[in-house]
Amino acid sequence: MTLNTLDPSVGDDRGMAKKPRTDRPRRRSFSPAEKLRLLAGYETATASGTGNAFLRENGLYSSLISEWRRTRDAGLLTGKPAGAVVGRPSADQAEIARLRRQLDVAERRLSRTEAALSIMGKAQALLEDISESADRPPTSKTVMTGAYHQLRVHVSHRAAAGLAGVSRATVHRRAVLGPVRPPAPRAAPVNRLSTAERAQILAVLNSDRFVDTTPIEVFSTLLDEGVYLASVATLYRVLRENRQVTERRRLARHPARVRPELIATGPGQVFTWDITKLPGPSRGVYYDAYVMIDIFSRYIVGHKVAATESAVLAEDFITGVFAVHGIPHVVHADRGTSMTSKKVADLLADLHVLRSHSRPHVSNDNPYSEAAFKTVKYHPSFPGRFGSIQDARAFCDSFFTWYNHEHHHTGIGLHTPAAVHYGHADAITVARQQVLDTAWTRNPERFTRRPQPKSLRLAGTAWINKPVPATDQNEALILAA
Repeated sequence: MTLNTLDPSVGDDRGMAKKPRTDRPRRRSFSPAEKLRLLAGYETATASGTGNAFLRENGLYSSLISEWRRTRDAGLLTGKPAGAVVGRPSADQAEIARLRRQLDVAERRLSRTEAALSIMGKAQALLEDISESADRPPTSKTVMTGAYHQLRVHVSHRAAAGLAGVSRATVHRRAVLGPVRPPAPRAAPVNRLSTAERAQILAVLNSDRFVDTTPIEVFSTLLDEGVYLASVATLYRVLRENRQVTERRRLARHPARVRPELIATGPGQVFTWDITKLPGPSRGVYYDAYVMIDIFSRYIVGHKVAATESAVLAEDFITGVFAVHGIPHVVHADRGTSMTSKKVADLLADLHVLRSHSRPHVSNDNPYSEAAFKTVKYHPSFPGRFGSIQDARAFCDSFFTWYNHEHHHTGIGLHTPAAVHYGHADAITVARQQVLDTAWTRNPERFTRRPQPKSLRLAGTAWINKPVPATDQNEALILAA
């Protein structure tokens, strides 16, 4: 039996001090590679005059950029693995950083100059050709489309589209279908802000004074100074139109819970239990049914109906089940109050039973109990309400006896849970195959092959969250990409 993500709090050293939590919330952090990527993006945006907008889009503060730039220029970020500590630059590293900045500036200038000369030369020649032959001045789209067609003779289609600033799909579509008719004009709302007003609002929000300030703070500050730009909602709307509304605070993010992965290769290895509500005689009155299942055989090893749910009753219930059916290796449950109570945890720890819990709000992590409860409540004999707690107990005694000894379960080769739990399934499988072979011998024309139905096969393992094979994971990644 293999286990993953079992409760780490269970152990033999019960007198030792508690270790720090490994699943505590972690605040937002950036790896060296992420810092380098964000710095490069910020510098590119700054070159086009949208550096402050880049900060808002990525949820950053200007102080972070200043700090990261110093460490990058000192060579402290290059080659650092994720989670590595970045220290202060030494004198030599600071000098190297200064020289590297000068080299980067020179290389960027040279690259921009070469690209500008090439594009300007071709664009100028194209504009002269079109202006001499056209009756009216061409539009910018026409000029750039023509530039694309001339450039693609010398470079690839993608490179030509990048230099001309046009879409390859658009150029191809217009060449095949012709120009697209412009949509019918729509009347602008009377109270709509003009483009200049929106640009002014965005400029104020992205100014050095307010780049690290929330829109509502900007609104109140300017209002106290006798200036009204727009409402708070409009400020947010303008930022949202420019994709500059993101979370920038250092909020704690809870780490993703690792799903439990349990396997049982025989009865008595992994038990799972849960509590479900049974409707009482009147509205608002419910009884609690405690049910424990062996996941390999689907055998109901114990059940109990009580008037309430409590840790004491859960402890007594588990103790009684273990006294009859033995102590399993693992007990799995969801994260209800009784399942995670100290009494149940202490009981399992004293018996050296490993605990496993479902992820919060993930019912699929406890599928055997959920499926059993659905079988109970969707059965024709299940009443709308129970007249008393004695009535509920009598029903559960009768139903779970039928479930264990008469119900043929599809998950265990149409055997009864009792046959699998007590080791009679192999003999029953042999007897069933003899019946099928006799029928095949008697009337072979009725069968295309020797009858061996898959529904009668008993699996050798039972899983809770079977791991995904590596090949399936790779295919999923390829499809997602």
